[in-house]
Amino acid sequence: MIRDFIANFGTKASVWEPVEYDEAIVGVVDRCGFQAVAVYDYDKLVEVTMELSSGDYEEAVEYVEHNIAGCFVGEGTPMILYRPNENEESA
Repeated sequence: MIRDFIANFGTKASVWEPVEYDEAIVGVVDRCGFQAVAVYDYDKLVEVTMELSSGDYEEAVEYVEHNIAGCFVGEGTPMILYRPNENEESA
């Protein structure tokens, strides 16, 4: 289970609830001098939110931006990985 994997880092890293968001965890970031934290994939967070709410894409993005990406819960606050869109041209 991914939560056990995170716990193996000896940290009290926060994870987002409900447990369905665990599908969006892509790993753990560990940096010298800082607490290890869980890392979530942004696009997967949006996808899971759409599944949970039976909502549309725009509503899911708004929810993730406001309630997850914009939420600080202390030192263990998870990080979010934003991947480049493959359909966009490189700058």
